[in-house]
Amino acid sequence: MATPPGGPRRTRPPRRPRPYTGPPSYPAPPRWGFPLLAWRWPLALPTHDRVDLAERAAATAATAIAALWVTAGVAALATVAEVWRYVLLLLSRGEALSRAVLAISDALVGTTGVILLLMGVLTGVFTVLWGLRARAAAAERIGVRNARPDWQVVAGVLVPGLNLLVPGSAMAELEHCLLVAEGDRDQGARPSPSLRVRFWWALWAATVLVALLTFGWTFRDGVQALADGVVLHAVNDALVAALAVVTARLVDHLMRLLLPPDPTELSRLRVHAVRAAPPPERAPRPDTARR
Repeated sequence: MATPPGGPRRTRPPRRPRPYTGPPSYPAPPRWGFPLLAWRWPLALPTHDRVDLAERAAATAATAIAALWVTAGVAALATVAEVWRYVLLLLSRGEALSRAVLAISDALVGTTGVILLLMGVLTGVFTVLWGLRARAAAAERIGVRNARPDWQVVAGVLVPGLNLLVPGSAMAELEHCLLVAEGDRDQGARPSPSLRVRFWWALWAATVLVALLTFGWTFRDGVQALADGVVLHAVNDALVAALAVVTARLVDHLMRLLLPPDPTELSRLRVHAVRAAPPPERAPRPDTARR
């Protein structure tokens, strides 16, 4: 009987399974794995070398518009709460009021005031961010550089006094760039805000002035001063609601100028006027063509 050299091989006893002690760990980075090669185009994922500024502005505009409509709803509810409080003040001159009614009024005024303040700050951040991105996209579209840097726009929104002028002028410049891109204005012309932008500018300035007046009125003492403060709060909340609605519509209007039209909506458009177009050529008559 032939056996391999060294005698018959001994069978190894079966190993007992060891308990699980966690994932493997290495004292040094392992050398096995994928080779250190550069990505080749057939294997690369589709990426964009340059971020589309118009798409970023569109994404921010959608968030800003949604926040503006929510702010408008909260401001309208706060206006109703302030008007109800003023009505209760008038009724309290001749009769005693119920404690439950006063508690509900105070809770409604306090809750809507806090929510409106938080939503106002959040909406302002989204709207300013949209404005900065839209300015960059519009300037890139016509091949120019904005004369006012972004930090000046942000400072012009926050600093009292400057916030009456800088937001309106920045919005007028943005509209001017978009109209130049559409071919409705010359690039060298001076920016002239449209009626829509002027109305928004006036409403913005009125809201800021009434807000400052309302804040300063809270430091006055006296029953009549408190009643006048309720009226100022109601007017301020109503202006905030109107400003939020007008701003949402203005952002949507400017984004329609910034983004290309949707092909699915072109079938709904109608031609109202033709400007600077050559007259159409008349087709020859059949008898003339035969001759």
